[in-house]
Amino acid sequence: MRNRPITSKQDILDVLRRCQWCHVAMVDAENKPYVIPMNFGFIDDTIYIHGAAEGKKIGILRNNPAVCINFSIDQELRYQSEQVACSWSMKYRSVLCYGTVEFVEDPVEKMKGMNVVMAQYTNREFTYNHPSIREVSVLRIKVARFEGRAYGY
Repeated sequence: MRNRPITSKQDILDVLRRCQWCHVAMVDAENKPYVIPMNFGFIDDTIYIHGAAEGKKIGILRNNPAVCINFSIDQELRYQSEQVACSWSMKYRSVLCYGTVEFVEDPVEKMKGMNVVMAQYTNREFTYNHPSIREVSVLRIKVARFEGRAYGY
């Protein structure tokens, strides 16, 4: 089995819609990679993530806002011959998104971003109190490029 590119926008969106979390990769000031799992929301080629207003992630992204975000679904271990180690592999569908982080500062825009994140996980509508919106960091990433791959599907 070979991996194949996922090129259809519909197939790429399907991976993002079905994904439960993503891994956000960035590069710190010492040129070292840093990757963290995060909840996310996606709308109109824009990814929203959120977290604490201060910390390692925020410091890195203020210095270098370039990110690569990985989304992966349908992971399943498979093999052709149970006794042959080299015949074992993992089926999957995955998408990489490349973009640049923008820090959302306006409270109304922060709430909109949080609503996009919450819509990824539930169909409910939410309200936000002012202290929580003031304290949260909402990050917007306009996707500049998508790359998708599938193996075993």
